[in-house]
Amino acid sequence: MKRKTYKKGRRLRAALNLLGTLLLVAVILLCIPVTVPRLFGYQVYNVLTGSMDPAIPAGSLVYVKAAEPSGIEPGDVIVFYSSVDSGAIITHRVVENHTVSGEFITKGDANAQEDPLPVEYEMLLGRVELSIPRLGGVLSMLVTTDGKLMVACMIGAAVILFILAGCLNRTSPDRIKSDKR
Repeated sequence: MKRKTYKKGRRLRAALNLLGTLLLVAVILLCIPVTVPRLFGYQVYNVLTGSMDPAIPAGSLVYVKAAEPSGIEPGDVIVFYSSVDSGAIITHRVVENHTVSGEFITKGDANAQEDPLPVEYEMLLGRVELSIPRLGGVLSMLVTTDGKLMVACMIGAAVILFILAGCLNRTSPDRIKSDKR
C-alpha cells in the first residue's frame, strides 16, 4: 500500500513541477517578442488600424529600427508621429522622400490617396524592419494593468506549484528513511 501511495506522490510531484514549468515558459514566451528586440535597438509598436492592409493588418506587431531620414527610400514603411501635439503614432509607406525640404510623402496601403500632410523628418521614429500579424494583441494585453496582473499571477502560481512539489518531496517514504539514519 505504501508503494502505491509513494508512486502517486511521485506522479503528483512531477505533475506539479511540470505545470509550474509550463506556466513559467508561457510567461517567457509572452514576453520575448516584446522585450528581447529592445535589447537590439528596436522599438515595438502595435498597429491599431487597417490603413496598411493587407501588408500590415490591424493587430500586427511592428519592429522599428531608427534610420537616417535621407536613407529612407520610396516603398519603405516608416513609423512617425502624426503631429507634435497629438503624439499619435502612424505606420505608413513612403511614396516620396523630399530630402531638400526634409519631409516624406506617405500613404497607407489601404488608403486611396496619399496622406494630406507631409511628414517632417523630425517626426520620424524609424523604419519598419519586421511585422508579425496578430501579435500586437499580446503587446496590448501585457501593457495593461490586467495584463501585468495576469503575468504576476502566472509567476505566483508557478512558485506555489514548485513549493507544493517540494513539500511532497520532503514527506516521501524514502526521504523519511534516509533522515532517520
